[in-house]
Amino acid sequence: MKGEIKNLIMVWLSVITSICFCYFIVSKIPKGKLRLFSLLPILVLFTILPLYLSFSLLLLPTFITAGCITWLANFKLLLFAYDRGPLVSCDPPKSLLHFIFIACLPIEIKQNKKLSSSTRPPNFPLILTLPIKVLILAICVNVYDYKDHLHPKVMMLSYCCLVYLIMDMILFLLNPITRAMLRIELESPSDEPYLSTSLQDFWGRRWNLKVTSILRDTVYKPLTSSLQSVIGVKWAPLLAVFAVFLVSGLMHEFLFYIISRVSPTWEVTCFFVLHGVCVTGELVFKRLLTDKWQLHWAVSAPLTVGFVIVTATWLFLPPIVRSGTIFRAMEECKILINFVTETPKFVGEVLPIY
Repeated sequence: MKGEIKNLIMVWLSVITSICFCYFIVSKIPKGKLRLFSLLPILVLFTILPLYLSFSLLLLPTFITAGCITWLANFKLLLFAYDRGPLVSCDPPKSLLHFIFIACLPIEIKQNKKLSSSTRPPNFPLILTLPIKVLILAICVNVYDYKDHLHPKVMMLSYCCLVYLIMDMILFLLNPITRAMLRIELESPSDEPYLSTSLQDFWGRRWNLKVTSILRDTVYKPLTSSLQSVIGVKWAPLLAVFAVFLVSGLMHEFLFYIISRVSPTWEVTCFFVLHGVCVTGELVFKRLLTDKWQLHWAVSAPLTVGFVIVTATWLFLPPIVRSGTIFRAMEECKILINFVTETPKFVGEVLPIY
């Protein structure tokens, strides 16, 4: 274990050193192909670095490292090569600490832009939803002990909730830590995706918003612009939307390989391709209907969330379950929950209050 922790530290030291190189050296190179060429060694390094982490290492640190470096940091650097994206200096210029945090973490500086729609359900106060999420997470973690007495579909539903809650908690905890260190306001990492009224709402405006933003800037916008002269303004965005889901599926497939070291079955890619087809069809359907007919959110929200859950248990979760990744995640959550619950007792015994 000591050797694996050492590897994790060395990986992150390599990442920070590379980001410093980008800040001090690459930023001085003119934007465009020349800057992109200078970034190629960093892009390759960030792609292979997580592979040096043993898959027997704690799963969550490995997954966070792979997601933040192999996916997000690489895509941000691609934008940086052309003076675009969150790494581009502004007035005042970003400090080195800001540059490192923004490059390595799924965070985004708050822009104070808010879209409102009467068809969207109201969000509940965080003070109400957070305790409920923690309670459901604890239930999902411990439900595996009773798997012999529960229906397989019930177990799959619990795994689905577990994956969502782990991702949600990781993203939620990163924001206040970063905000306290950088003293800047950050965008919310997600917006209660279980209240989504459509697949477009789920993927575009509610779930994992930082990844959505990066894919929009690196895939959707450039591809839309390139395709408009070929297939027309009407169809280019639709093909670009599908391409976004295809890229997301391939990146998820690679991340799952990093944390499991099991050959991909491409079910995860099929999950995102399916949703890409459905979102594209949804956009066409909305164009035809315009504003003449809309489902109330009380109907559309359960239909949307139900479709996501059904397709996730069909395509997204089986590879995670077969490889044992989900069970490793549950064990780590148990350790974390036990640590959180036992620490106050330990402190109370060591420092009794009179």
